[in-house]
Amino acid sequence: MFRVTARTVLELGSELISSDAIAFYELIKNGIDAGSKNGITINFDIVMGHRDYLESKSQIRNAIEEKEYSHDLDIDAFKYELLDKLNTEAEDNWKKANTLIHESNTFEALLEVLEDINGLNSITISDTGSGMSLTELDTVFLVIGTSSRKSEIDAAVANGKSHAPFLGEKGIGRLSAMRLGERLSVCTARLNDSNYNLIDIDWSDFDDATKMIEDIDVKPRTGMKKDDPDYSGTEIRIEKLNADWSEKRVDRLAIDDFSLLVNPLGKISGQRLAVFWNGKRINIRRLERSFLSHANALVRGKYRMGNDGPELELRIELNNIGFEHPREISIETATADILHGALVGPKAKRRRMNKRDIDYTALSSVGPFDFELHWFNRSILRKGKSTGEYQALRNLLDQWMGVRLYRDGFRVYPYGSEDDDWLELDKTALASKGYALNRIQLVGQVEIGRLQNPQLIDQTNREGLRQTPEEAILKETVQFSVERLRDEMNRITREQKDAKELFIVDETKTVDLEKRMKTAIQSIRKVIPPEHREVVQELELMREEFARYAAQARERIADMEKDADEMLAMAGIGLMVEVVAHELTRSAEDALDVLNSLKHKTVPEEIRRRLESLRASMTSISKRLRILDPLSVTGRQRKERFYLNDLLSEILEAHEVQFARHQVKLNVLLPDRSVQVSAVKGMVVQVIENLISNSLYWMDVERQRKMSFKPELTVSVEDNPPRIRLSDNGPGISKQYKDRIFDLFFSLKDKSRRRGLGLYIAREAAEHNGGSLMLDQDVFNDEGRFSTFDYLVVGEES
Repeated sequence: MFRVTARTVLELGSELISSDAIAFYELIKNGIDAGSKNGITINFDIVMGHRDYLESKSQIRNAIEEKEYSHDLDIDAFKYELLDKLNTEAEDNWKKANTLIHESNTFEALLEVLEDINGLNSITISDTGSGMSLTELDTVFLVIGTSSRKSEIDAAVANGKSHAPFLGEKGIGRLSAMRLGERLSVCTARLNDSNYNLIDIDWSDFDDATKMIEDIDVKPRTGMKKDDPDYSGTEIRIEKLNADWSEKRVDRLAIDDFSLLVNPLGKISGQRLAVFWNGKRINIRRLERSFLSHANALVRGKYRMGNDGPELELRIELNNIGFEHPREISIETATADILHGALVGPKAKRRRMNKRDIDYTALSSVGPFDFELHWFNRSILRKGKSTGEYQALRNLLDQWMGVRLYRDGFRVYPYGSEDDDWLELDKTALASKGYALNRIQLVGQVEIGRLQNPQLIDQTNREGLRQTPEEAILKETVQFSVERLRDEMNRITREQKDAKELFIVDETKTVDLEKRMKTAIQSIRKVIPPEHREVVQELELMREEFARYAAQARERIADMEKDADEMLAMAGIGLMVEVVAHELTRSAEDALDVLNSLKHKTVPEEIRRRLESLRASMTSISKRLRILDPLSVTGRQRKERFYLNDLLSEILEAHEVQFARHQVKLNVLLPDRSVQVSAVKGMVVQVIENLISNSLYWMDVERQRKMSFKPELTVSVEDNPPRIRLSDNGPGISKQYKDRIFDLFFSLKDKSRRRGLGLYIAREAAEHNGGSLMLDQDVFNDEGRFSTFDYLVVGEES
């Protein structure tokens, strides 16, 4: 038989309740499950902030220690400083604290008073639900993991009911209180109770390594008579708080968390949540449908079990995705066979894509669910709006952005939180063609139910759903729907925005016009009176002038196309010459250093080692020259078939000495099969060389800024279509510059390197082969900066 130590309760609380928001959610959920008639009320009564309490405690203790050596310490100054730290909004508690401070005449007394003041701080969560009897406090509240609610939920599932009787079922939500404070007091009563039922817990009692859980004496007791005989409900009071609850922080909690606890687009209503800070009502924002009317596109999905198996109905609406177009509405239904191919797929393919195996039966066992995603084009959000209206919309979008998951109308954490990208929207947005449907542009919710989706169960630690085949189906269904939305947006763009009349270069057209003009003039000459012959001659001169200008225009167009290619080639050559010259100089200097050192060495082994080093330096020069060759104008313009893997390996091999000198760790990720492309090799080299050069520069900057920094460069090759992705762990590119880095002459390098041509030319070179070069804005480092370039070598049609 296992025995449980008292500390296990503390470990459970700290492991299962990972944030203050989740702690409040658990306590609020308990009130809702109790059937509270008037909703839930949370009161923050804070007379002194936790940070001020700790700081004052340290100062008074230091004063007590210093008093042994000095009698000049002014206790009144300390008292006034304490008074300044009190929140006057606390009213009654402020008066109590004020009196306690004034009555203290020693530092020792002030220290005791400070503890009393800290004890005045409290958080109270109250409801008017069914309450708990004295017996229930003992047999339910004090039993961790009680199965009372789970049994009822299981019975509801078995009986096929449509609504779950409770939101919670694990019987551990009460441990949330220890996350918020060290002391817990519960005052509760049922309707037929004549007295309140009380229980007090000091969680610090459990922090004793020598005690077992049965050694902690916690017993419920009967309290005073109820003020209102018809009262039922529960009041949970938490004291000795663990966090600093300022008005600003409570306001932030209300905006970021409390406003999102209930599905803003769901059908549940009447669940009042009132939050007060020292008696002041804190506003909880609500999502208005009028705000969603500003969305540029949306997709609504209904996953259901049809007569022929599972099916997904999608309704896609495009209102204004960035250009003028009629409102587009499309409704489609993905049947079981489509869902099997789109969501499950062959196991071998899933393994290649590093996805979990999903059994086909999960398409049915996942159960029905709904979702609604609204897409906002931030780039045109301001169009046609006043500054105030735009800012209001921007603030709302910043608050509600993300896709959250709700069960029976109430939120499942952490889905849709600021750092949670459970649908991998940011990861794939720019990797896909066309519009970026990432978190900051989407406002959405996914609605599941405990009874409708019994296989979608929370992890015990509240960190999302358990990883099951059904959870994977839920996730991939929403991802699939986002892809369908993107496909429709791209389709409308191609059909209505990018569709242009095909221009066919036809040199015979101008020649034909000349012939028609000449024939017409000859006909006019035959019938025109002699006195008007001068007009005919003028027309003839105009015809000749037109022919001359048409010929010049054709020649100029051909010259401009040739000049554009040559300018791109020569600009690339110029930049590469500088890079190569720098490396040649460095290698030559290394070689000279080696030769000079050999003058004083007579040991054959040492000479051999030095000569080997010299050979390595000269090999580097040879490799760099070999890379330079395809960058010549003729080399750059010649299209040829080659293996992208081999070219990349050759380029990286030429940088080995440079990487070693910069202490760069190189990670190369190549596909199992070689990727063959048909392109101008020199332009591919130009793009890769430029990206490597940029990474080395900025990693050097980062290494100078951070002594512990270890530079790391990752290069990968992908197929279908062929692409190269390059990322580094340098400082990255901040959001304010992400749209400018490819602009001509824009650069953030030091003056000696600042030209602003490299990335501009690299992108032009990439597009010359039918590919593209862009900054992957779905991947960012710990500082929220972008650090990955995506180089599509050739397009799918190339």
